[in-house]
Amino acid sequence: MTNDTARPMDSPSRNCRLLLENQLTDMTGSKQHYDATTADGGCSMQVTERKEERRGRAGGERCARQFLGRAGENVPNLTVDELWRAKQLYDSAFHPDTKEKMFILGRMSAQVPMNMIITGCMMTFYKTTPAVVFWQWFNQSFNAVVNYTNRSGDSPIPLKQLGLSYVLATGGSITTALTLNSMVKKSPPLIGRFVPFVAVAAANCINIPCMRSRELTNGIPVFDENGNRVGTSSRAAASAITQVVVSRIVMAMPGMMIVPFIMNYLDRKPFLQRMPWLNAPIQTGIIGIFLVFATPLCCALFPQRSSMSVNHLEPELKEKLLALPTPVHNVYFNKGL
Repeated sequence: MTNDTARPMDSPSRNCRLLLENQLTDMTGSKQHYDATTADGGCSMQVTERKEERRGRAGGERCARQFLGRAGENVPNLTVDELWRAKQLYDSAFHPDTKEKMFILGRMSAQVPMNMIITGCMMTFYKTTPAVVFWQWFNQSFNAVVNYTNRSGDSPIPLKQLGLSYVLATGGSITTALTLNSMVKKSPPLIGRFVPFVAVAAANCINIPCMRSRELTNGIPVFDENGNRVGTSSRAAASAITQVVVSRIVMAMPGMMIVPFIMNYLDRKPFLQRMPWLNAPIQTGIIGIFLVFATPLCCALFPQRSSMSVNHLEPELKEKLLALPTPVHNVYFNKGL
């Protein structure tokens, strides 16, 4: 899952990105089709990229192959719309920092179908210990793939760190779920339906910081407004990780906080009492509907290209940036997803 070294920054896939961005800047004056610093623009960008990912796994790879060896040249006979589409295909398939092609199940386009199934099962089979253990383990296994795929920065994550974060998050979620289940046994059934959400939230608070702890130690790349790398910052990493944890928890809230009320109401209906096997598909379908809207909205809760004032950076980096011939007052970084 990891590589010994990050892909060289002058790789063909990076050349593809640079070519597209340079040509788009020449033609339109912008590298982004949407203003990712606003909620509307960020949501539009997330929806577009998720659609492009679903159009085909090889889309971004075809884009990279199409422009191999052409870095520094303008691609002839392409309209602005075709360039935007090529860039969207590329961005949906390749990591913004490492330039590596991302594993398909780790991309955010997999969030709705995968989380729909996993969450539906966690909230249907939450009463027995074996079911709780299995589905919490399955959920954290999937989350580990997503967190690794969407990490920030271009440094590889050691296998030891991957294993530790996986074990801690899985243990934390299982322990939380089993403990809460034992505490709410005598409570109304509705209360027990919220246990999976608490376990998922607790696991997110463990898994993501552990998985990305190397970023907190070594920092992540920060850039000026022109995209020039100006240093690395651990404080930027802390901000990025916090934003991701919050967005992941908020992403889970509609499906895991509203659906229990719906299912508690439907459980009293004669058709579910006659056909209790419908509980799982109905619950999974409703969760899927919520996730269709919650996923892009929560990914756009914070800008993908986040910014930070130099006043909040490490003192030595702040002094370095303010001492430049053209002082840098704000830095930008990829927060991950």
